[in-house]
Amino acid sequence: KAMEQASDALDFERAALLRDRLAAMSHVQAHQGINPGNIEEADVFAIHQEGGQFCIQVFFFRTGQNWGNRAYFPKADAALDAAEVLQSFLAQFYDDKPCPRLVLVSHALPEGDLLAEALSARAPRKVEISVPQRGEKRGLTDHALTNAREALGRRLAESASQNKLLQGVADAFGLPEPPKRIETYDNSHIMGTNAVGVMVVAGPEGFEKGQYRKFNIKSADLTPGDDYAMMREVLTRRFTRLLKENADEVNGERDAAWPDLVLIDGGKGQLSAATAVLEELGIDDVAVVGVAKGPDRDAGREHFFMPGKESFRLESRDPVLYYLQRLRDEAHRFAIGTHRARRKSAMAKNPLDEIAGIGPTRKRALLMHFGSAKAVSRAGLSDLEATPGINRQMARLIYDHFHEGSGGA
Repeated sequence: KAMEQASDALDFERAALLRDRLAAMSHVQAHQGINPGNIEEADVFAIHQEGGQFCIQVFFFRTGQNWGNRAYFPKADAALDAAEVLQSFLAQFYDDKPCPRLVLVSHALPEGDLLAEALSARAPRKVEISVPQRGEKRGLTDHALTNAREALGRRLAESASQNKLLQGVADAFGLPEPPKRIETYDNSHIMGTNAVGVMVVAGPEGFEKGQYRKFNIKSADLTPGDDYAMMREVLTRRFTRLLKENADEVNGERDAAWPDLVLIDGGKGQLSAATAVLEELGIDDVAVVGVAKGPDRDAGREHFFMPGKESFRLESRDPVLYYLQRLRDEAHRFAIGTHRARRKSAMAKNPLDEIAGIGPTRKRALLMHFGSAKAVSRAGLSDLEATPGINRQMARLIYDHFHEGSGGA
């Protein structure tokens, strides 16, 4: 109750503290009576359904000892029966892992015998699926069910907090409803080299890392370090592809990958670049917000920019501000990591690899003659012709590659 009260008051720090205390107490209780004396090997599954969501708690017992447990939250139609969801989950769970002799479940499965036969056919032993009614085995499934109920309760509480934050975002930016998909964009480069753009995605379930995207900046005529041009390229590529994927939309409905809100790391200039791209593509149903750090790049003093509005700030202790900072910081972290990986790859690359017709033998000859790829790039035409295995035509090709085809020795 105290956790829910704190969450309702948007005191998320206290709510998180109370949530952790609940988890700690559950952990202490979980060590009572979960090392069975008469069960050598078994997996225990229990499912709990609440609020349109499911939680399946799994306990693993080997050599008569509890080898740990894990909670799963399968996405399923809320209209399905818990036993149906559990049966489908079990079939997928053992698709890539060995099954023990005994599987204990909290609910009778619609086709339990058939599933047991299928698992037995794949395993080198007979597999039994049982719904215990009494005794030690019933105690194990009851304990797993209690854990499933508590885990789902914690998840629902966290979801409620997340939903309140998204409602706060909608209120802050004047959105008609809480955003289901927020895309945050950032760029990273060093003096324009190894430039990359990134997109991170968040929604009601938190960060969706499987939806993150990287963009290697490709424009040949882009001025090194032009952040606005980089943002234009990234957004053009992203939304051009989205439009193609939604070309067959019915009744104007977009798919789940269409964002409700786009956050840009930057101020008025970056915002103008982003809105220009969307206008050129004819997109007018995506809210765009620029997030710029305040003086001395102090976190907490961010200014927010929206088309047709004056820049504004949120209260320094507003939970919505903390949430937006997390989105921006996650995009920045992902951009820096992607840039470093690309830079490391570029450092290991030999510039001679980019010249058509230069195979391993000729490359080895050039390196043996000049000592390094950098020395090759500075060599005159006559020096290149003097390299064993390099004829006049190949020497001209190499020279022009490093001198932009200017010609002359």
